[in-house]
Amino acid sequence: MMSRRRFLHTVTVSLLAAPQAAEAQQLRKVWRIGWLSSASSSAGIARLEAFRHRLRELGYVEGQNLAIEYRWAEGRNDRLLAFAAELVRLGVDVIVTQGTLTTVAARQATTTLPIVFAVAGDPLGAGLVASLARPGANVTGFAVMGSEMAAKRLELLREVVPGVARIAVLWNSANPSSTPELRETETAARALGMQIQSVEVRDGRMLDSAFTAVARERAKAIVVLSDNMLFGQRKQIADLAAQKRLPGIAWTREFAENGGLLMVYGPDVAEMHRRAADYVDRILKGAKPADLPVERPTKFELFINLKTAKALGLTIPQSLLARADTIIE
Repeated sequence: MMSRRRFLHTVTVSLLAAPQAAEAQQLRKVWRIGWLSSASSSAGIARLEAFRHRLRELGYVEGQNLAIEYRWAEGRNDRLLAFAAELVRLGVDVIVTQGTLTTVAARQATTTLPIVFAVAGDPLGAGLVASLARPGANVTGFAVMGSEMAAKRLELLREVVPGVARIAVLWNSANPSSTPELRETETAARALGMQIQSVEVRDGRMLDSAFTAVARERAKAIVVLSDNMLFGQRKQIADLAAQKRLPGIAWTREFAENGGLLMVYGPDVAEMHRRAADYVDRILKGAKPADLPVERPTKFELFINLKTAKALGLTIPQSLLARADTIIE
Protein backbone atom coordinates (compact mmCIF):
# COMPACT_ATOMS: atom_id res chain seq x y z
CA MET A 1 0.00 0.00 0.00
CA MET A 2 1.30 3.46 -0.93
CA SER A 3 2.34 5.54 2.05
CA ARG A 4 0.75 8.93 2.59
CA ARG A 5 4.10 10.67 2.06
CA ARG A 6 4.70 8.83 -1.21
CA PHE A 7 1.15 9.57 -2.37
CA LEU A 8 1.54 13.31 -1.73
CA HIS A 9 4.88 13.28 -3.53
CA THR A 10 3.33 11.59 -6.57
CA VAL A 11 0.43 14.08 -6.68
CA THR A 12 2.79 17.05 -6.35
CA VAL A 13 5.03 15.81 -9.17
CA SER A 14 1.98 15.25 -11.39
CA LEU A 15 0.63 18.73 -10.71
CA LEU A 16 3.98 20.32 -11.47
CA ALA A 17 4.43 18.28 -14.62
CA ALA A 18 0.97 19.08 -16.03
CA PRO A 19 1.60 22.73 -16.95
CA GLN A 20 5.05 21.82 -18.24
CA ALA A 21 3.54 19.17 -20.48
CA ALA A 22 0.88 21.60 -21.67
CA GLU A 23 3.54 24.21 -22.36
CA ALA A 24 5.63 21.68 -24.27
CA GLN A 25 2.58 20.70 -26.31
CA GLN A 26 1.92 24.38 -27.06
CA LEU A 27 5.52 24.85 -28.19
CA ARG A 28 5.25 21.85 -30.48
CA LYS A 29 2.09 23.15 -32.16
CA VAL A 30 2.57 24.39 -35.70
CA TRP A 31 0.34 27.38 -36.35
CA ARG A 32 -0.98 27.75 -39.89
CA ILE A 33 -1.59 31.16 -41.45
CA GLY A 34 -3.32 31.70 -44.77
CA TRP A 35 -1.89 34.60 -46.79
CA LEU A 36 -4.29 35.91 -49.44
CA SER A 37 -3.28 38.66 -51.86
CA SER A 38 -4.59 39.87 -55.20
CA ALA A 39 -1.08 40.94 -56.20
CA SER A 40 1.84 38.80 -57.37
CA SER A 41 4.48 37.41 -55.03
CA SER A 42 7.12 39.72 -56.53
CA ALA A 43 4.93 42.81 -56.12
CA GLY A 44 4.08 42.07 -52.50
CA ILE A 45 7.43 40.78 -51.21
CA ALA A 46 8.40 43.88 -49.16
CA ARG A 47 5.09 43.88 -47.29
CA LEU A 48 5.28 40.13 -46.73
CA GLU A 49 8.81 40.42 -45.34
CA ALA A 50 7.71 43.11 -42.89
CA PHE A 51 4.96 40.76 -41.69
CA ARG A 52 7.25 37.72 -41.44
CA HIS A 53 10.02 39.66 -39.69
CA ARG A 54 7.63 40.78 -36.97
CA LEU A 55 6.36 37.22 -36.56
CA ARG A 56 9.94 36.04 -36.02
CA GLU A 57 10.38 38.72 -33.36
CA LEU A 58 7.27 37.31 -31.67
CA GLY A 59 8.69 33.77 -31.70
CA TYR A 60 7.05 32.30 -34.81
CA VAL A 61 9.50 30.61 -37.19
CA GLU A 62 8.46 29.02 -40.47
CA GLY A 63 9.43 25.37 -40.56
CA GLN A 64 9.39 25.13 -36.76
CA ASN A 65 6.17 26.35 -35.17
CA LEU A 66 4.71 28.20 -38.15
CA ALA A 67 3.52 27.36 -41.65
CA ILE A 68 2.19 29.97 -44.09
CA GLU A 69 -0.04 28.97 -46.98
CA TYR A 70 0.44 31.57 -49.73
CA ARG A 71 -2.17 32.40 -52.34
CA TRP A 72 -1.34 35.11 -54.89
CA ALA A 73 -4.07 36.05 -57.38
CA GLU A 74 -1.57 37.74 -59.75
CA GLY A 75 -3.97 40.62 -60.43
CA ARG A 76 -6.88 38.26 -61.16
CA ASN A 77 -9.56 39.22 -58.66
CA ASP A 78 -11.82 36.48 -59.99
CA ARG A 79 -9.49 33.97 -58.33
CA LEU A 80 -9.83 35.39 -54.83
CA LEU A 81 -12.96 33.60 -53.64
CA ALA A 82 -11.67 30.18 -54.75
CA PHE A 83 -8.33 30.83 -53.06
CA ALA A 84 -10.07 31.96 -49.86
CA ALA A 85 -12.28 28.85 -49.83
CA GLU A 86 -9.19 26.70 -50.35
CA LEU A 87 -7.49 28.24 -47.31
CA VAL A 88 -10.60 27.56 -45.24
CA ARG A 89 -10.60 23.91 -46.34
CA LEU A 90 -6.93 23.61 -45.38
CA GLY A 91 -7.89 24.49 -41.82
CA VAL A 92 -5.58 27.46 -41.29
CA ASP A 93 -5.80 29.17 -37.91
CA VAL A 94 -6.14 32.69 -39.32
CA ILE A 95 -6.30 34.31 -42.76
CA VAL A 96 -4.28 37.47 -43.47
CA THR A 97 -5.54 39.56 -46.39
CA GLN A 98 -4.34 42.54 -48.41
CA GLY A 99 -6.93 44.95 -49.74
CA THR A 100 -10.68 45.35 -49.45
CA LEU A 101 -11.62 42.98 -52.29
CA THR A 102 -9.38 40.27 -50.87
CA THR A 103 -10.94 40.69 -47.44
CA VAL A 104 -14.45 40.58 -48.90
CA ALA A 105 -13.58 37.28 -50.60
CA ALA A 106 -12.23 35.84 -47.34
CA ARG A 107 -15.34 36.99 -45.48
CA GLN A 108 -17.54 35.30 -48.08
CA ALA A 109 -15.58 32.08 -47.59
CA THR A 110 -15.89 32.02 -43.78
CA THR A 111 -17.83 33.81 -41.07
CA THR A 112 -16.02 32.02 -38.23
CA LEU A 113 -12.32 31.75 -39.07
CA PRO A 114 -10.37 34.83 -37.88
CA ILE A 115 -9.45 37.26 -40.69
CA VAL A 116 -6.89 40.06 -40.29
CA PHE A 117 -6.59 42.57 -43.12
CA ALA A 118 -3.08 44.01 -43.16
CA VAL A 119 -4.37 46.85 -45.32
CA ALA A 120 -7.84 47.79 -46.55
CA GLY A 121 -9.49 50.93 -47.82
CA ASP A 122 -12.80 51.44 -46.05
CA PRO A 123 -13.78 48.32 -44.07
CA LEU A 124 -16.75 50.07 -42.50
CA GLY A 125 -18.17 51.27 -45.80
CA ALA A 126 -17.55 47.84 -47.34
CA GLY A 127 -19.59 46.19 -44.58
CA LEU A 128 -16.68 44.16 -43.24
CA VAL A 129 -16.99 45.46 -39.68
CA ALA A 130 -19.83 46.81 -37.52
CA SER A 131 -17.66 49.67 -36.29
CA LEU A 132 -13.97 50.55 -36.21
CA ALA A 133 -13.86 50.43 -32.41
CA ARG A 134 -15.66 47.07 -32.12
CA PRO A 135 -15.60 45.13 -35.39
CA GLY A 136 -18.12 42.65 -33.98
CA ALA A 137 -17.45 39.61 -36.18
CA ASN A 138 -14.48 37.57 -37.38
CA VAL A 139 -12.72 40.39 -39.25
CA THR A 140 -10.39 43.15 -38.07
CA GLY A 141 -7.17 44.83 -39.16
CA PHE A 142 -5.67 48.05 -40.46
CA ALA A 143 -7.41 50.61 -42.66
CA VAL A 144 -5.80 53.06 -45.10
CA MET A 145 -8.93 55.28 -45.29
CA GLY A 146 -7.78 56.71 -48.61
CA SER A 147 -10.60 59.25 -48.76
CA GLU A 148 -8.93 61.21 -45.96
CA MET A 149 -5.89 61.81 -48.19
CA ALA A 150 -7.79 62.94 -51.30
CA ALA A 151 -7.49 66.71 -50.88
CA LYS A 152 -3.84 66.56 -49.85
CA ARG A 153 -2.83 64.65 -52.98
CA LEU A 154 -4.50 67.21 -55.22
CA GLU A 155 -2.83 70.06 -53.34
CA LEU A 156 0.57 68.40 -53.76
CA LEU A 157 0.04 68.02 -57.50
CA ARG A 158 -0.91 71.69 -57.78
CA GLU A 159 2.32 72.67 -56.03
CA VAL A 160 4.36 70.72 -58.57
CA VAL A 161 2.25 71.63 -61.62
CA PRO A 162 0.98 75.18 -60.99
CA GLY A 163 -2.28 75.92 -62.71
CA VAL A 164 -3.16 72.27 -63.32
CA ALA A 165 -6.91 72.14 -63.86
CA ARG A 166 -7.74 68.65 -65.13
CA ILE A 167 -6.61 65.50 -63.33
CA ALA A 168 -7.30 61.87 -64.22
CA VAL A 169 -8.15 59.49 -61.39
CA LEU A 170 -7.34 55.80 -61.82
CA TRP A 171 -9.58 53.62 -59.67
CA ASN A 172 -10.83 50.05 -59.49
CA SER A 173 -14.62 50.15 -59.79
CA ALA A 174 -14.80 46.57 -58.48
CA ASN A 175 -13.33 47.69 -55.15
CA PRO A 176 -16.07 48.88 -52.73
CA SER A 177 -13.60 51.16 -50.95
CA SER A 178 -12.77 53.06 -54.15
CA THR A 179 -16.17 54.70 -54.71
CA PRO A 180 -16.13 56.81 -51.51
CA GLU A 181 -12.47 57.68 -52.17
CA LEU A 182 -13.36 58.83 -55.69
CA ARG A 183 -16.22 60.94 -54.33
CA GLU A 184 -13.94 62.59 -51.79
CA THR A 185 -11.43 63.30 -54.56
CA GLU A 186 -14.15 64.87 -56.71
CA THR A 187 -15.34 67.01 -53.77
CA ALA A 188 -11.78 68.15 -53.05
CA ALA A 189 -11.23 68.92 -56.74
CA ARG A 190 -14.30 71.17 -56.90
CA ALA A 191 -13.09 73.08 -53.84
CA LEU A 192 -9.73 73.60 -55.54
CA GLY A 193 -11.23 74.60 -58.90
CA MET A 194 -10.12 71.39 -60.64
CA GLN A 195 -11.89 68.95 -62.93
CA ILE A 196 -11.67 65.19 -62.45
CA GLN A 197 -11.59 62.61 -65.23
CA SER A 198 -12.77 59.30 -63.77
CA VAL A 199 -10.85 56.37 -65.30
CA GLU A 200 -12.09 52.94 -64.26
CA VAL A 201 -9.57 50.08 -64.26
CA ARG A 202 -10.83 46.68 -63.11
CA ASP A 203 -7.70 44.73 -64.05
CA GLY A 204 -4.24 45.33 -65.45
CA ARG A 205 -5.30 44.54 -69.02
CA MET A 206 -7.30 47.78 -69.08
CA LEU A 207 -4.38 50.09 -68.36
CA ASP A 208 -3.27 50.75 -71.95
CA SER A 209 -6.73 51.84 -73.02
CA ALA A 210 -7.13 53.79 -69.78
CA PHE A 211 -4.06 55.92 -70.48
CA THR A 212 -5.14 56.39 -74.07
CA ALA A 213 -8.38 57.86 -72.72
CA VAL A 214 -6.44 60.08 -70.31
CA ALA A 215 -4.34 61.49 -73.16
CA ARG A 216 -7.42 61.99 -75.36
CA GLU A 217 -9.17 63.99 -72.62
CA ARG A 218 -5.98 66.03 -72.05
CA ALA A 219 -5.62 65.51 -68.34
CA LYS A 220 -2.38 67.02 -67.04
CA ALA A 221 -1.74 64.70 -64.06
CA ILE A 222 -2.99 61.46 -62.55
CA VAL A 223 -4.01 60.28 -59.10
CA VAL A 224 -3.95 56.53 -58.38
CA LEU A 225 -6.49 55.57 -55.73
CA SER A 226 -5.66 52.93 -53.13
CA ASP A 227 -6.30 49.43 -54.45
CA ASN A 228 -4.29 46.23 -54.23
CA MET A 229 -4.74 45.35 -57.90
CA LEU A 230 -3.42 48.76 -58.97
CA PHE A 231 -0.58 48.31 -56.49
CA GLY A 232 0.41 45.14 -58.31
CA GLN A 233 0.44 47.07 -61.61
CA ARG A 234 2.45 50.03 -60.31
CA LYS A 235 5.40 49.57 -62.70
CA GLN A 236 3.14 49.54 -65.74
CA ILE A 237 1.25 52.56 -64.41
CA ALA A 238 4.48 54.51 -63.90
CA ASP A 239 5.78 53.53 -67.35
CA LEU A 240 2.55 54.63 -69.03
CA ALA A 241 2.55 57.88 -67.06
CA ALA A 242 6.11 58.53 -68.26
CA GLN A 243 5.16 57.80 -71.87
CA LYS A 244 2.25 60.24 -71.68
CA ARG A 245 4.40 62.72 -69.71
CA LEU A 246 1.97 62.78 -66.80
CA PRO A 247 3.04 63.60 -63.25
CA GLY A 248 1.31 61.21 -60.89
CA ILE A 249 0.71 60.60 -57.22
CA ALA A 250 -0.30 57.40 -55.40
CA TRP A 251 -0.74 56.18 -51.83
CA THR A 252 2.15 53.85 -51.02
CA ARG A 253 5.92 54.23 -51.26
CA GLU A 254 6.51 51.40 -53.74
CA PHE A 255 4.93 53.51 -56.51
CA ALA A 256 7.79 56.01 -56.20
CA GLU A 257 10.56 53.63 -55.14
CA ASN A 258 10.44 50.86 -57.70
CA GLY A 259 7.54 52.03 -59.79
CA GLY A 260 8.91 55.44 -60.69
CA LEU A 261 5.79 57.55 -60.20
CA LEU A 262 6.50 61.20 -59.34
CA MET A 263 5.06 61.32 -55.81
CA VAL A 264 3.50 59.29 -53.06
CA TYR A 265 1.49 60.54 -50.11
CA GLY A 266 0.14 57.96 -47.73
CA PRO A 267 0.69 55.77 -44.67
CA ASP A 268 3.61 53.44 -44.00
CA VAL A 269 1.96 50.26 -45.33
CA ALA A 270 4.94 48.07 -44.38
CA GLU A 271 4.44 49.16 -40.76
CA MET A 272 0.76 48.25 -41.06
CA HIS A 273 1.84 44.73 -42.03
CA ARG A 274 4.10 44.57 -38.98
CA ARG A 275 1.16 45.55 -36.81
CA ALA A 276 -0.95 42.89 -38.53
CA ALA A 277 1.54 40.31 -37.22
CA ASP A 278 0.85 41.61 -33.70
CA TYR A 279 -2.88 41.07 -34.23
CA VAL A 280 -2.26 37.55 -35.54
CA ASP A 281 -0.18 36.81 -32.43
CA ARG A 282 -2.96 38.05 -30.15
CA ILE A 283 -5.55 35.97 -31.99
CA LEU A 284 -3.42 32.82 -31.82
CA LYS A 285 -3.19 33.43 -28.08
CA GLY A 286 -6.96 33.59 -27.71
CA ALA A 287 -8.09 37.12 -28.62
CA LYS A 288 -11.22 37.52 -30.75
CA PRO A 289 -11.19 39.68 -33.90
CA ALA A 290 -14.51 41.14 -32.77
CA ASP A 291 -12.75 42.72 -29.80
CA LEU A 292 -9.67 44.06 -31.64
CA PRO A 293 -10.36 47.58 -32.97
CA VAL A 294 -9.59 48.47 -36.57
CA GLU A 295 -6.52 50.69 -36.46
CA ARG A 296 -5.90 53.66 -38.73
CA PRO A 297 -2.56 55.25 -39.58
CA THR A 298 -1.53 58.31 -37.62
CA LYS A 299 1.44 59.29 -39.78
CA PHE A 300 1.52 59.97 -43.51
CA GLU A 301 4.68 60.03 -45.62
CA LEU A 302 5.61 62.12 -48.64
CA PHE A 303 7.93 60.56 -51.23
CA ILE A 304 9.27 62.54 -54.19
CA ASN A 305 11.11 60.95 -57.12
CA LEU A 306 13.47 63.61 -58.49
CA LYS A 307 14.59 61.35 -61.34
CA THR A 308 11.01 61.21 -62.58
CA ALA A 309 10.62 64.97 -62.07
CA LYS A 310 13.67 65.62 -64.25
CA ALA A 311 12.38 63.29 -66.98
CA LEU A 312 9.09 65.20 -66.97
CA GLY A 313 10.86 68.57 -67.04
CA LEU A 314 9.45 69.57 -63.65
CA THR A 315 11.16 71.58 -60.93
CA ILE A 316 10.06 70.59 -57.44
CA PRO A 317 9.73 73.68 -55.18
CA GLN A 318 12.23 73.80 -52.33
CA SER A 319 9.38 74.30 -49.88
CA LEU A 320 7.96 70.92 -50.96
CA LEU A 321 11.34 69.17 -50.89
CA ALA A 322 11.80 70.38 -47.32
CA ARG A 323 8.56 68.66 -46.30
CA ALA A 324 9.35 65.36 -48.00
CA ASP A 325 10.08 62.32 -45.84
CA THR A 326 12.06 60.65 -48.62
CA ILE A 327 13.61 62.07 -51.79
CA ILE A 328 14.56 59.56 -54.48
CA GLU A 329 17.38 60.76 -56.77
